[in-house]
Amino acid sequence: MNKNFSSGFNFIRLIVVFIVLFSFSLFIFYVIDPIDKFQRFNDEKRKSDIAKIQNAIETFYKNNNQYPKHSKTGSLYRIVRLDGSTAQWGESWIPYMDVLPKDSGSKTYVYFASQDGQKYYLYASLDRGGKDPGSCNKGKACESIKENNIPDDACLGICNYGVSSQNVTP
Repeated sequence: MNKNFSSGFNFIRLIVVFIVLFSFSLFIFYVIDPIDKFQRFNDEKRKSDIAKIQNAIETFYKNNNQYPKHSKTGSLYRIVRLDGSTAQWGESWIPYMDVLPKDSGSKTYVYFASQDGQKYYLYASLDRGGKDPGSCNKGKACESIKENNIPDDACLGICNYGVSSQNVTP
């Protein structure tokens, strides 16, 4: 009988230790929040990419007195080169960029220009949505998406981050 009591007591101690370790692990996971950190890293990369593309678009404008045209294939919006070909994300756009950045995830960037070439919009989809202070509309689609008849999910996610020419707002 004493032997059974001892093994039962050891089993209870083992369960208590397991619960304490599990609780501590959950607490550490909550404090570190690796998912948020990963999303934050991806969103910062997207913002950096968009800023680089924006600089190249502004250089294009200085050289040509208009912003580059956009190409729409299905729900994909891309930049049109001077020779009329479409620059895919991840391809060169010489002389303005060696390589147009490409979203490293399953999303894509959206470029849209007005018919007269005097306005443009450039969008991305942030993983953190409304948690990011730079997002449009508290994480919802940017207002100009609707104005330009672009689907909310043209970024292959909600287009909730945008930049534009100085004469308009995303």
